Amino acid sequence: MTRAPGATPLVSYVLPVYNEEEGIRNFHEELVAVLDERREFRYELVYVNDGSSDGSAEILRDLAKNDPRVRVVEFARNFGHQIAVTAGVDEADGDAVIIMDTDLQDPPRVSLELVDAWRAGAEIVHARRRTRQDTFFKRVTAHAYYRILRSCAEVDIPLDTGDFRLLDRRAADELRRFRERSRFVRGIVASMGFRQTEVFFDRDERFAGETKYPLRKMARLATDGVTSFSTVPLRLITRLGFLVLAMSFVGIVYAVAMRVLRPEITVSGWTMIMVVVLFLGGTQMLAIGVLGSYIGRIYSETQGRPLYIVREVVRHDGD
Repeated sequence: MTRAPGATPLVSYVLPVYNEEEGIRNFHEELVAVLDERREFRYELVYVNDGSSDGSAEILRDLAKNDPRVRVVEFARNFGHQIAVTAGVDEADGDAVIIMDTDLQDPPRVSLELVDAWRAGAEIVHARRRTRQDTFFKRVTAHAYYRILRSCAEVDIPLDTGDFRLLDRRAADELRRFRERSRFVRGIVASMGFRQTEVFFDRDERFAGETKYPLRKMARLATDGVTSFSTVPLRLITRLGFLVLAMSFVGIVYAVAMRVLRPEITVSGWTMIMVVVLFLGGTQMLAIGVLGSYIGRIYSETQGRPLYIVREVVRHDGD
C-alpha cells in the first residue's frame, strides 16, 4: 500500500487475542484514550482472535460494531501467538505497524514512544523491557535465555525484547515474505536489517487472567528461536562426539594398562562397561533428538500447508 503525498499517516495496531475476555475491554479503552491524545495520526486496530474458547469473540465483535477503527480477524481454530501476529501484519495497512499484546503488560502509552522514534527516522523500533513484573523464576529464565540466544544466534537479536515493536511499512512488507511455520517473529525482524532502535519501558503485571505462555509453550518458543537462527546445536553434537571419542580413548588406555599391570583385579570391569554403555547411549539419544528437531522443521516446511485459516474478518460495517 502506498500513501498519497500529504495524507495523514496511518498507524496500525496488531493485537493478538487468546482467551482475554476478562481484560480486553479495559485494554481497548486504555488504548483508545491514549490514541485520542495524538490526533495527528489515523489509526486502525487489527484484533486477531486466535481461536479463543471464552467470550473474547463476542466482545471483539462488539468493539468492531462500535468503533470504525477496529477490524477483527477470526481464526478457524487456535494457531498460536506467533501465527496470530503474522496474520495481523498480513492484514494491517498502516504506514507503521505496532505489534503488542492485549493483557496490559505492554502499556499502550509506550506505543506512542515507538511512533515518535519512527517519526525520527527509525524503520524498526523494539520495545525493550527495563523491568518486568513477573515471578522470580520467569525473570531469571527469561534473562538467561535472551543472553544464551544472542550468543548462539547468527543474527543480532535485541536483549530483553518480546514481540512489542513497531515496523515501518517497508519492514512490514518484508516480514510478510517470511512464511516459515515454526516462527520466531522477534528473530525474523532482527534479521531483516533496516534502521533499528530501542525504546526502554517498564513492563506491568497482567491486568486479568492467567498467562497464555506457560512453561511448555515458553520452552517450545525458545526451541524455535534457537533452531531458527542458529546451527550451534548441530555443531555441539560434533564437539560432543570428539569429547566422547577422547574419553573412550582414555578408557581404552586405562583398561589395557590395568590388564597388563594389575591383572588380578581386571575381572571386576563390569562397572566401567556399564558406565561407558550408558554414557554413549545417552549421548546418542541426545544427538538423535537434536537432529530430529531439525528434520521435523524440514518436514513441516515441505508440507506447504497454509500458516493459518481465517473464518471471517469482522469490520465496522458488518462485512
